[in-house]
Amino acid sequence: MFKTRVITASILLPLFVGGIFFLDSIWWSAALIPLVLAGAWEWATLAKLRGIARWGYCALVVATGKGILSMAYSFDAPEAIHRALLWISVLFWIFCVPIWLWRKWSVGHVVLSLAAGWILLVPTWIALVILQRVPWILLAVLGIVWVSDSAAYFAGRQWGRRKLAPAISPGKTWEGVFGAGIAVAVYYALVWNFGLGKFAPESGAYAIVLVAVLFPLSIAGDLFESLVKRQAGVKDSGRLLPGHGGVLDRIDALTSTLPLAAVLVPMMMPRW
Repeated sequence: MFKTRVITASILLPLFVGGIFFLDSIWWSAALIPLVLAGAWEWATLAKLRGIARWGYCALVVATGKGILSMAYSFDAPEAIHRALLWISVLFWIFCVPIWLWRKWSVGHVVLSLAAGWILLVPTWIALVILQRVPWILLAVLGIVWVSDSAAYFAGRQWGRRKLAPAISPGKTWEGVFGAGIAVAVYYALVWNFGLGKFAPESGAYAIVLVAVLFPLSIAGDLFESLVKRQAGVKDSGRLLPGHGGVLDRIDALTSTLPLAAVLVPMMMPRW
């Protein structure tokens, strides 16, 4: 399984990173449509939609997301709409998701579940397009999530004893969280001192706050999807990515972190 994961990542990661650096905004937005479509399909499946209802939900997510993004090329001031949707996502993750995890609300509540799926996918799509304006910054933000996820996996596997949320995701441990926190701190120090610090040296304190907030949000995104999968009675959200499961399995932490990054990074970076 580990070999399969590595092979899949070695194929998809260069394509994804290449798109970040070499596609213009319109083509980058379009290139993300298959990702969003697959995520919507998986979420609809977890919500127990079938047949035309599942196709209809996927079409709704893609059509509304693309329509909102297209405003950037049709109107002079689309930023207010984009910011509003990003803030809706931020508020959802900061206030609603902790209660959802605590109360363990069921994905069987169709309206609630489908609305949550839309909030997961469309603002993340918008955030990816906004942050791609400065590719290195998007890559740095993605790195926080990737480093956190990998370090939590290896630290938890090596030293994990105390369960983080056994009723939601028995495999996650506090030791994995601590290991991920240390790895993210080291990652941030390296990225800032050898890269982004030269880009906006006066934003160092804000960047620390941003990383400190994104890290727990990435864990919340992981736990939230784990809860939804557990309630749906499945191990993975799908089987599209060999060794990784589904698209939602790979972007769960991105859905909780990228919208906040898209709100705060332009405020922190004067050269945005």
